[in-house]
Amino acid sequence: MPNRLAASTSPYLLQHAENPVDWWEWTPAAFAAARERDVPVLLSVGYSACHWCHVMAHESFEDEAMAAVMNEFFVCIKVDREERPDVDSVYMEATQAMTGQGGWPMTVFLTPDAAPIYCGTYFPPGPRHGMPSFGMVLDSVSAAWRERRTEVLDAGKRIVEHLTTPRSYGGAAPLSAQLLDSGFAGLRESYDRDAGGFDRAPKFPPSMVLEFLLRHHARSGDPDALAMVEHTCERMARGGMYDQLGGGFARYSVDGQWVVPHFEKMLYDNALLLRAYLHLWRETGSSLARRITVETADFLLRDLRTPEHGFAAALDADTEGVEGLTYAWTAEQLTTVLGAEDGAWAADLLDVTAEGTFEHGTSVLQLPADPSDVDRWAALRLRLLSARGQRPQPARDDKVVTAWNGLAIAALAETGALLDKPSYVDAAVGAADLVLGLHVVDGRLRRTSRAGAVGEHAGVLEDYGDLAEGLLVLHQVTGHCRWLETAGALLETVLLRFGRDDGGFFDTADDAETLLRRPYDPADGPAPSGLAAVSGAFLSFAALTGSTRHREVAERALSTVAALVARAPRAAGWAGAVGEAMLAGPLEIAVAGTPGPQRDALSDLARRTTSPGAVVVVGIGGAEGVPLLADRVDVDGLPAAYICRNFVCQRPLTDPDTLLEPLRVRV
Repeated sequence: MPNRLAASTSPYLLQHAENPVDWWEWTPAAFAAARERDVPVLLSVGYSACHWCHVMAHESFEDEAMAAVMNEFFVCIKVDREERPDVDSVYMEATQAMTGQGGWPMTVFLTPDAAPIYCGTYFPPGPRHGMPSFGMVLDSVSAAWRERRTEVLDAGKRIVEHLTTPRSYGGAAPLSAQLLDSGFAGLRESYDRDAGGFDRAPKFPPSMVLEFLLRHHARSGDPDALAMVEHTCERMARGGMYDQLGGGFARYSVDGQWVVPHFEKMLYDNALLLRAYLHLWRETGSSLARRITVETADFLLRDLRTPEHGFAAALDADTEGVEGLTYAWTAEQLTTVLGAEDGAWAADLLDVTAEGTFEHGTSVLQLPADPSDVDRWAALRLRLLSARGQRPQPARDDKVVTAWNGLAIAALAETGALLDKPSYVDAAVGAADLVLGLHVVDGRLRRTSRAGAVGEHAGVLEDYGDLAEGLLVLHQVTGHCRWLETAGALLETVLLRFGRDDGGFFDTADDAETLLRRPYDPADGPAPSGLAAVSGAFLSFAALTGSTRHREVAERALSTVAALVARAPRAAGWAGAVGEAMLAGPLEIAVAGTPGPQRDALSDLARRTTSPGAVVVVGIGGAEGVPLLADRVDVDGLPAAYICRNFVCQRPLTDPDTLLEPLRVRV
């Protein structure tokens, strides 16, 4: 019989709806039940695409005997971390403080008042590799609750005191060029000069740091910054972490050479990397960067776009419980699909060996070098992709997350404009229409929707920041005022509901559910921190409207993490990127005039500027609701580019060639 999770809108929670565990969602009623029964709470946090979440579910949560122990001695709560990042943040901090590490699945035992008393991550069904079995943990915690209650409560009290102690990130100071240079120096020192990136194993794509490095190079001209981006992007794109057939990136590489991925594909990773590769192409003209940009955008539209025109959260790591089942190949399988000659050629090209690079003699496809026959590879790639489509496919977490759709909107809109791909801009508009039409309830954002039904959980800071950023890019690409106006309204809500006394921002609104502490984490996770996201949006809005108030808000917010950027730049890549834009701008570019080839030539060059502080708007001069086009008209009957840098305007330019120098455009 289904448990309480059967009524959930979360695909992750629905995966547990048939468990024999008597799961609750995170609700006051669950904690009331724990108080009434006088038992602790077992909190299990995970997400749909998480491999080890599935493993623990199969091993323990589907086991009748284990479930009976859980049901007898605990009130069991299941949380989707993607729906409730606030709950995840609070208890992840407790887990890291207690164990020195964190991750998912996260397993936390709480008092009925929600104080953590014992924390961990994955627990196996039997003792393994120095880890206690899950059953041993259940027995130990339940015995401690019954027999050593005072000790347990005192431990919970100490953890709560730790969690609620205010944290300092070094004190507020202006985010100066010197601090950004220090952050870059730290990145250069920790860089993996062999394989690119910054980890050994597992190796995660440094998405936010790549943007920081690109912008640092654009501002400072330091060649090492660009070299690090080029090297990392090439190694990722040629390894197994990148899907050589279908495009798009897996979550991370389990090794240090980008060969074997953890196969889940997340929307946020691909949106961020799409934009990073686009900006690398804009800076260098790299054909590899352009190809990866297009293939990743096509992956988003093909595999993650929902019927409602939003973008789904993820593709699972597993297929029918097996990692890599959809993606790994043997040489024999290539031959079966392509024939002997083409199969052997493809195996050599894609580094598919007899020994295999993955499990059971299979290989993850890599592309160590470009093929000698590009047309042949293009044809074979389509045949292999078609054959792979006949295999069992990973499940899709089809909930639409506001923040991650904001990242996708920004990436697709900018890619469409720069590469002249109108379908990408159309997809961005469709996603923006969905989120604004469905996720805004009573003037406030909700975190998720699924199948056209909005979820009940409130939007958090990153939702407001990333969506506002996406809308501001759409405004620049389309010239439509509604995107600017809506972004401004979102930012006003941030100012009203999320502000801190120090100029930073909490991750939840002032009227959000009360947890052990109000979440505040200015460091990046796998996606930009909420503080960095809203700072970037405030800065862009200021440049697009001339609002000094919004720029001052961005500057003050960035000052609260300036020390973090300088001392731990890998944890503050997006704040560093926004800081580079702050120092380099504002560079305001308006291309005004009648549509046609002349205006297109001007706008193409304007959008190719690599200045991190640039905003570009194209449209009819004097268009209502578009501040950068106000009082901008044709010059001698020709469309003109109006350029203002650091609040000083130049004379309008009508000849595209004259834009090359002031905008530092590569041709």
